Amino acid sequence: MIILPAVALALVACQNGKPAQVNVVPAGKSAGLRSMEVVATAAHRCWFASKDPAFKSYKFANELNAFGGQPRFLLVPAKNFGGRPLLVVQAHVSSSKVDAFGPLLSEPLGARISADLRRWTAGDTSCGAAA
Repeated sequence: MIILPAVALALVACQNGKPAQVNVVPAGKSAGLRSMEVVATAAHRCWFASKDPAFKSYKFANELNAFGGQPRFLLVPAKNFGGRPLLVVQAHVSSSKVDAFGPLLSEPLGARISADLRRWTAGDTSCGAAA
């Protein structure tokens, strides 16, 4: 039934002699997904790929293609990958705003995590100083 509106629009365009203008929303990435890709890539590179000892007790769980509409990544206990997340970093689909929450932010490493996330969301993807 989706075809009927398109056919009707084409017929109207033919009748008045002017081409129809149709607004097509691009099927590209949302602002939130683009933002989270930058932040998640930096987090993985700086915290895990670099083998930073401050993050040795955690594993990175990427959920950028989550069906819930909010791209995110999690830090979970290294010895319990299916365990309760200790940090959730997520973006809103329609904006580049990134939120972080979880018990890890209340620990000494929390200040560094917050500083890294602020830097990465501002566009600076450097790793910064280790804790």
